[in-house]
Amino acid sequence: MDNQDDSIQIQELKKKNRILQKKLERCETERHQLETDIGTKEFLLKKVICELEDSRTDLQHRSQELENTLDSLHKMQAQMIQSEKMSALGQMVAGIAHEINNPVSFIYGNLSHIKQYTHDLLRLVELYHRYFPNPPAEIQTERKTIDLDFLEKDAIMVLNSMNIGTERIRDIVLSLRNFSRLDESEFKAVDIHEGIDNTLMILQHRIKATDKSPEIQIIRDYGNISNVECYAGQLNQVFMNILVNALDALEELNTKRTYQEIRDHPSRITIRTSVVDLEWVKIAITDNGSGIRESIQKQIFNPFFTTKPVGKGTGMGMAISYQIITKKHGGKLEFFSTPGKGTEFVVQIPIQQKFCLII
Repeated sequence: MDNQDDSIQIQELKKKNRILQKKLERCETERHQLETDIGTKEFLLKKVICELEDSRTDLQHRSQELENTLDSLHKMQAQMIQSEKMSALGQMVAGIAHEINNPVSFIYGNLSHIKQYTHDLLRLVELYHRYFPNPPAEIQTERKTIDLDFLEKDAIMVLNSMNIGTERIRDIVLSLRNFSRLDESEFKAVDIHEGIDNTLMILQHRIKATDKSPEIQIIRDYGNISNVECYAGQLNQVFMNILVNALDALEELNTKRTYQEIRDHPSRITIRTSVVDLEWVKIAITDNGSGIRESIQKQIFNPFFTTKPVGKGTGMGMAISYQIITKKHGGKLEFFSTPGKGTEFVVQIPIQQKFCLII
């Protein structure tokens, strides 16, 4: 009886063991499935995280690109506005020069006739005086009143002064017309030295002596250069920007010096031109001002950068000059400055343009 009971118990234990074994197998299978699911989810999660990081990096790059594009658009807009202003200014200058030229030419053309008429009249008066040395008392009184001897001498001097003045105005008008060069919108071979001289003529009011400072010395060291193919009006604009900056630097330095110190060590701008490797023309404009601080030298050609007071400078002059030389003419614009000693700007452009460059 005991053996039978033991056999029944063993059968039941085996049955329970099989049930437990199956449950264990199911649990093991579920565990493996769960581990697989967790691994898959971890992989997917890592993939999502990586994609999010890539998206964030891409967004940062795109954001930076948009900022750069926006900055470029702002710079381009400013350059276009400034170029439009310069174009309008050039048209206005050319118009004023044309309007001034007409009456001045009329005066200048008639001065020679007036001078001849005056000589003829004075010669006639002299003949009257020679053949009628004792005129009536009324005529003698009038001669003393108008001081005929002085009038004869001064009239010729006045006419000579008027002739010199009108010639000066004609030269200024010609310089204004040549500086604007509205009729030369394409590449054209021109005399670089004439463009520099025209620019200096326009700036004479800042170069000549005043009651506060002596004249700024202009030293021209021109080389033997043939005509250069360029946008003449725009190149003159570059010369103007560089020379104005040089004059500003000299004036700023002179405010810190006495009149005698300026006389002992005069302000000076030296302009040198030369040919480099038979293919390039080099224009170096040097001043003996206070120089450019090293901390700002890298910003000189940046748009909107200026060291001038508010309202005196836009910060676009040198940026546009850089674009004109490098983009329009395929050249180089660089500068060298030693604080306390002065600054030199160097322009290099090809003598002959092999192809047309545009901004």
